Amino acid sequence: MTTTVEASAAAPSVAPLRLGTSIEVWPPVVLAPMAGITNAPFRSLCREQSDGKGLFVSEMITTRALVERDHKTMRLIRFDASETPRSIQLYGVDPVIVGRAARMIADEDLADHIDLNFGCPVPKVTRRGGGSALPYKRNLLQRILHEAVAGAQGLPVTMKMRKGIDDDHMTYLDAGRIGAEEGVSAIALHGRTAIQHYSGTADWSAIARLREAVPAHIPVLGNGDIWSADDAVRMVRETGCDGVVVGRGCLGRPWLFKELVSVFEGETQYARPDFSYVAKVMYRHAQLLGEWIGDEKHGVVDFRKHVAWYTKGFSVGSELRRGLALSSSLDELAGHLAAMDQDQHWPESADGPRGRTSGANRVVLPEGWLDDPYDCAVPGSDAELDTSGG
Repeated sequence: MTTTVEASAAAPSVAPLRLGTSIEVWPPVVLAPMAGITNAPFRSLCREQSDGKGLFVSEMITTRALVERDHKTMRLIRFDASETPRSIQLYGVDPVIVGRAARMIADEDLADHIDLNFGCPVPKVTRRGGGSALPYKRNLLQRILHEAVAGAQGLPVTMKMRKGIDDDHMTYLDAGRIGAEEGVSAIALHGRTAIQHYSGTADWSAIARLREAVPAHIPVLGNGDIWSADDAVRMVRETGCDGVVVGRGCLGRPWLFKELVSVFEGETQYARPDFSYVAKVMYRHAQLLGEWIGDEKHGVVDFRKHVAWYTKGFSVGSELRRGLALSSSLDELAGHLAAMDQDQHWPESADGPRGRTSGANRVVLPEGWLDDPYDCAVPGSDAELDTSGG
């Protein structure tokens, strides 16, 4: 059984998301890269829910690890045969290496679309000048974008960023201008600063300001606090953005993409699953992870981090919750799932924020990073993580 929910308002008219001349995405809904989450199994689940509609981006891939053909990195860029378009997010701080990685993707047909990460607020990334720290260095950002677009040889290149480092060091309008000048195909903005991490409320007004500042032919996508299909509709209506990027809102809820397709295609209602359906998706998620990793036990163990997200709001009980979180085989997982009340309707307490909500006292940056926003010194090779995935 499912629960039918009335959409709070009809979706405004939006066009398909066009990336370059080769890719058209309908509806304009994108799965945000999340470390340890948006691997091939999770992307497959989301695509199944959306009937293949939307764009689903890989975990963050480190450019240096890619060009050096690191084993873990090469596994992370494997796509299921059903995935189209194939989308890779790259992280890098050296323009030359970023350009080489983009060229490698184009030459070896590794993906159809490249997204560049300028939004990660994690200290191990920002302390070396990467992620959300990098756009502060305007000239370095320009060089990276230039090399990426040139190396991609016609593959669409997009960028994802935050508002800035903190309220005193905003960068998104300059970064958007630079991206437009260097030929990016779309720009996504998370309406938070790096210092916020995932705390507080996303500033959707910044998304509106970016949409006004960027040439109309370059799509601007909004990100931050999309917990439901209604939130996506409201973001587009309030900001004028051309599409949405969904991150934490789909944790334990891959069917959110089905709901998003429904509202963007004009439906006034969408369905919320009962627990029997949730249990089936949980089992399939763990099964896909085992097949992808090549070991059932490791797949089920990797799935454990998803349990709390899937079961949020449902009546589970401490004993069953512990059993689900400690399962080591598909049979064990299935047994614990079967012991739960399968007829539970979707609980209202399952809606709203999920995942990390913490902020930071400060953003960890390289020494002297804020001294000159136009300094173009390239951070050392240690600024790029040894392996990909975050």
